Amino acid sequence: MLRLALILRRNLPRLAGLATIPLIRALFLLARALGTDRASALGGWLVRRVGPFLPSHRTAMANLRAAYPDETEARLRVIALEAWDNLGRTGAEYAHLDTILDHDPAVEATQRMAVNGLEHFDAIRDDGRPGLIFSAHLANWELPAICAHKFGLDATAVFRPPNNPAAAQLVQEVRRRTMGGLAASGSGAVFAMQGVVERGGHLGQLIDQHFTRGVVVDFFGQPVLVNPLLGKLVRHYDCPVHGVRVVRKPGGRFLLELTPALDLPRGPDGLIDVTGAMQAMTAVIEGWVREHPGQWLWMHRRWRPAMLPKSYQAKVQVAEVQAAAPAARAEARSA
Repeated sequence: MLRLALILRRNLPRLAGLATIPLIRALFLLARALGTDRASALGGWLVRRVGPFLPSHRTAMANLRAAYPDETEARLRVIALEAWDNLGRTGAEYAHLDTILDHDPAVEATQRMAVNGLEHFDAIRDDGRPGLIFSAHLANWELPAICAHKFGLDATAVFRPPNNPAAAQLVQEVRRRTMGGLAASGSGAVFAMQGVVERGGHLGQLIDQHFTRGVVVDFFGQPVLVNPLLGKLVRHYDCPVHGVRVVRKPGGRFLLELTPALDLPRGPDGLIDVTGAMQAMTAVIEGWVREHPGQWLWMHRRWRPAMLPKSYQAKVQVAEVQAAAPAARAEARSA
């Protein structure tokens, strides 16, 4: 009996997740029946009201204070509510990912999705070279991978499965129907991702979340850890790197933008500098977030100073001591 209790306790989160499969599927069918606009509006309305009572709301507010130290609490609360609204809309829109992307230059006035930088997309699709594409959790962040698949780009999207097994199963089903190649992050995934680039394909990755074994870059004036995978791949293959983002517009519309290839810094050996490359990509993302702060996923713990490498923390302490030394000597002389 004790052994059974231990097994149940160890597997309780997974069992609870599996028990929610019918509920999540029912919500998915409801969103499908409501249509894109009504489902999106309802999802935003619900999450906007529930979100502030969740523990992750404290994380969002802490992140906002770190990013905007001079902003008022009232303004930060507005941004947090906008972020909850965007998250709710994005969740509801999963039921309609197969129809949202309707880009057609011939009917610009009526379509839901507009695309800027289509010439860059055509170039990376037709240049015969591998390529890397970075993005962030902005607006509906699933749409770039759908766009790549629809317009014939050989692309593999790197994704992290949701913790809830019911949500993970449903999201995976939707992604398989609407996207091209998929690669789940995790043990052994790096070799699969390297294989994509090796055969001349394109790899897309969201790089705006904490990565414990990452490299240190600056984000909103503070150090964060970022996954260095794309930096390592571009160093090895010296291939083009583009950024892509989605902007949520009024009236249920979206704008997808693809940047030109980034000019990434190189080291003394002439090869791409991995940390410098990740810093350049992160700087682009910071600009996107500053432009539309209410459309970013602030609920993730992006700033974790205690998890920065000990070597980096020691270097910062030395720099602080060196910076304070002139003032201390001046004070001693005046005394």
